Amino acid sequence: MKECGVSMIAIGSDHGGLNIKKSIVNYLKKHNIDYKDFGTDTEESVDYPMFAKNVANSVALGEYELGVLCCGTGIGMSIAANKVDGIRAALCNDEFCAEMSRKHNNANIMCIGGRIVSPEEAVVIFEKFINTDFEGGRHQKRVEQIMNLENK
Repeated sequence: MKECGVSMIAIGSDHGGLNIKKSIVNYLKKHNIDYKDFGTDTEESVDYPMFAKNVANSVALGEYELGVLCCGTGIGMSIAANKVDGIRAALCNDEFCAEMSRKHNNANIMCIGGRIVSPEEAVVIFEKFINTDFEGGRHQKRVEQIMNLENK
């Protein structure tokens, strides 16, 4: 696998994604990848949209190159993050989706479910996400069309 070229990651979770967030944070520390953890830090029930908004805003503003959002299924985080202009959040509960979301959609946030994948699987999926480049070409036009949907 190629060396990761990502320099800054924004990460957040709700209570349902806390365990996989912790495993991804450990990966980031081990590989000396800078990150900011936007929370949560406990298993106490919290509302995920706030965490999705904070991570998505930081990525949209260019403060962080990519983002990761973890909840029970990844679905709620994905829906919430995609409400922020400039965000292409993709549900990635397997390696294939992580790879294709980057190659074809230039996804800038990976959403993943702590009740769907194990902490070990989450790290493998995350690694695929950050180590896959956007192919551009015919996909560039499509990504531009997606981004134009924001300009209603």
